[in-house]
Amino acid sequence: MTELTLTTGPAANGGSCVARHDGRVVFVRYALPGETVRVNVFDQRGSYWHAEVVEVVEPSGDRVPSMCPIAGVDGAGCCDLAFADPGAARRLKGSVVANQLSRLGGFTWRDEQTAEAEAVGSGAVHGWRTRVRLDTTTDGRVGFHRYHSAELVTDLRCGQLPPELTDGLADARWTPGAHVHAVLDSDGRRHVVQSGPKDPRKGARKSATRVVEGEYEAVQRIGGREWMLPATAFWQAHRDAAALYSTLVAEWAGLRPGMTAWDLYGGAGVFAAALAEQVGPEGRVLTVDTSRSAARAARAALADLPWVSVVTDSVRRALAAESGRPDVAVLDPPRTGAGRDVIDALAATEVRRIIHIGCEAASFARDVGLYLRHGYTVEELRVFDSFPLTHHVECIAVLTR
Repeated sequence: MTELTLTTGPAANGGSCVARHDGRVVFVRYALPGETVRVNVFDQRGSYWHAEVVEVVEPSGDRVPSMCPIAGVDGAGCCDLAFADPGAARRLKGSVVANQLSRLGGFTWRDEQTAEAEAVGSGAVHGWRTRVRLDTTTDGRVGFHRYHSAELVTDLRCGQLPPELTDGLADARWTPGAHVHAVLDSDGRRHVVQSGPKDPRKGARKSATRVVEGEYEAVQRIGGREWMLPATAFWQAHRDAAALYSTLVAEWAGLRPGMTAWDLYGGAGVFAAALAEQVGPEGRVLTVDTSRSAARAARAALADLPWVSVVTDSVRRALAAESGRPDVAVLDPPRTGAGRDVIDALAATEVRRIIHIGCEAASFARDVGLYLRHGYTVEELRVFDSFPLTHHVECIAVLTR
């Protein structure tokens, strides 16, 4: 490894700060803007170097003692901003999103110096996560991965997790190579499920899923409606995020009875439920996702709303099969974003109002730029600090034409 002393510049997307050495860009993890740090360069391939902080020589005024006891250079990769004051972290995240929107989307949201992500719920940075997936060591202990490593940290005191989510899990022994899923449902009840590992005798097939505590399905409630979801399925990790996004989507959709809405990458149909309440029995809501377990949960939760159609397919194929124009389309794609093919197909329907959600700043900014090239304008845009102690954000935009 190469050791350097650097002064860091602005935050970059992905949790690093930008520094320079002999004209070369160095991305430095575990640093804040304006710090002088001693670093180890662990990756010198390609046009950019990547480094991690060994010693903080001159700290930023926003640096605080780590709020996660297991995170850091020699620890787990869970909380990569645990050393930043929470308010400063929200400003840092806002500046990154503003930068990505300008560079990749050609859109000016706010000045990078004043942009800020919004707190979710109470804004507490500890204990906000209600579900976690742990991996297992060769001797059957559960843990978190180190940054970009197969090695696990078996101390489970991550700052994101309430203690009751992982109590006792570190003391048990699990099937090596398995995933251990722990969920706190809306009643505060814990469910623990082991999935995998892959059985080499069965090719790519996994070994049977085993319920260790609670049930395979956990109850989640939003606005009086109930979902039963497998502990292994996707649900918003922050205890307040799903309700917040659902309320915001309903507010921004502004649908009237008899209208049509598309809920693309719809998961278990949380947004579809909010949209269906607005359009009523004379309207129509289409929700699309590739996950069979999410589709089953959506059909069960929305069984009293027969004007909701649940389709298990890719969004691209579903759009090709649809005719007509929705009044509103909601998209909540994975981290990679929706991409050119989906946005081109959606724009071709001439839908006039789109609500687009993104959990990765660069792909969200790129998607916003694709909409702009189709003649859409950004009517509203908000950024949420939905993943405190980490560099991750959630972005939501309304686009109209």
